[in-house]
Amino acid sequence: MIKVLKAGFYSSIQDKGRIGFASLGVPISGVMDTYSANIANSILGNSLDAALIEITFGGAKLEFLSDTVICISGGNFSPKINNQSVLLNTRIIISKNDVLSFGSVHFGVRCYLAVLGGFKTEIKLKSRSFYQKITENNVIQKNEILPIDEITHKLVSSNTSVKVLKSHFNIRHIQCYKGPEFDLLNDTQKQLLFNNLFSISNDNNRMGYRLRESIKNELPQILTSAVLPGTIQLTPSGKLIILMRDCQVTGGYPRILQLKESAINQLAQKTTNDSFNFVLEA
Repeated sequence: MIKVLKAGFYSSIQDKGRIGFASLGVPISGVMDTYSANIANSILGNSLDAALIEITFGGAKLEFLSDTVICISGGNFSPKINNQSVLLNTRIIISKNDVLSFGSVHFGVRCYLAVLGGFKTEIKLKSRSFYQKITENNVIQKNEILPIDEITHKLVSSNTSVKVLKSHFNIRHIQCYKGPEFDLLNDTQKQLLFNNLFSISNDNNRMGYRLRESIKNELPQILTSAVLPGTIQLTPSGKLIILMRDCQVTGGYPRILQLKESAINQLAQKTTNDSFNFVLEA
């Protein structure tokens, strides 16, 4: 068991999300950055579907009520065990009563805490991912007790670690494909889309990122159609919205681009004022 001493800015349990429930209007949800989450679970030998804590901008503080092994991946928020700094992307043996805390942000927006065997919170619609309209809470709560596997054997460190490229966090070229309505754009709109830098506004969260810059738009709205995480919509005002993991399942704005999965992961580590450009994949 793990006790939440401080929940932090926005910390939630996430796995790979809810696949197959779009017909009920249920978002996929799941980890924002699957690349980083997969690293943490892989280092521990967990299933890649195992649930983790996704921590946004740090601030969380957790007390372990039993022995376990953990791995922290993604953004670097100065993690410490009992006030001693620990490394990212490596196995860390935890003893009962140890306290894990996160401090200042060095890079990234989200980090992932994996425990041996994964978190064992309630499953709703085949997933443990928090989402406000599906689970009781959308974030972990102070004094909440989070269930994990009880370890009955002696824990041995294998010193397993992975070197992660910094480009995952600072890349500025975001790769994408043509969306269903891409060919409705004229040549001028396409040039603006791929020749300009775009920046994230302060309207950004797990549902989507609204960008600051505009493209002149005279396209008609479309019939409500399916959208996915990574769909880029062009609104009537010319603003772009990039849908993220908690996005709705349908929308009525033209879907001009679709991000690659790797690009969704990279954007998950960007926040307000960060800038980038779109690169069209063949």
